[in-house]
Amino acid sequence: MPIKSFRGLMADDSIDQLVLHTTDGSTGYRIVKFELMFANPGAASVENVVKIYKTPQTAADGVIDFSDNQLIAAGWIAGSTSATYGWNTTVTFDNEIFNQDIYLTHADVAGAGTVNYYLELEQLKLDLNENTVATLKDIRNIAG
Repeated sequence: MPIKSFRGLMADDSIDQLVLHTTDGSTGYRIVKFELMFANPGAASVENVVKIYKTPQTAADGVIDFSDNQLIAAGWIAGSTSATYGWNTTVTFDNEIFNQDIYLTHADVAGAGTVNYYLELEQLKLDLNENTVATLKDIRNIAG
């Protein structure tokens, strides 16, 4: 299956929308890779949280809650100006198929830094039943 990749630089407290929807909803996506990288490694002590949602978000924060059914991925990367402490990263994503736009949020919980993201989505052709299920899940998430 084809892979679509997205990359970007996010400021602190920002939200990016990735436009994926189609007029008929027959194209689905699944996350296959999600990576974070400091914008300026070693320049400042930072703790970045990037989350991916299936529904529009009004604010970015550093709280990760896997019980939130709108959250499909979360990544955390932290580092210091000291080479002694190095950096750490953790990324987790759901295997769910979606056919609508997704929204990335970024919060630097240790300051006001920026972070790069790299995202790969597997593109899937959905049959009518899969299309209906994915669309109904999206409608339920927006309404709920």
